[in-house]
Amino acid sequence: MKAKDLKLKSLSELQKLLNEEKNKLFNLKLQKKLNKLKQVHLIKFTKKNIARILTIIKEKTKNG
Repeated sequence: MKAKDLKLKSLSELQKLLNEEKNKLFNLKLQKKLNKLKQVHLIKFTKKNIARILTIIKEKTKNG
């Protein structure tokens, strides 16, 4: 998801999206440990999404 799209969302939507991404990351890591994950790059992609969401949340709370 792009930062432009995230900036249009409200704080509650961002929090919900953050929780979904964290759950997704947990499941991806679990699959990797069980050697069932073929697309390992998804872990890196999900971490970047989490960082983007956290950045937008901080910007919105800082600006009010």
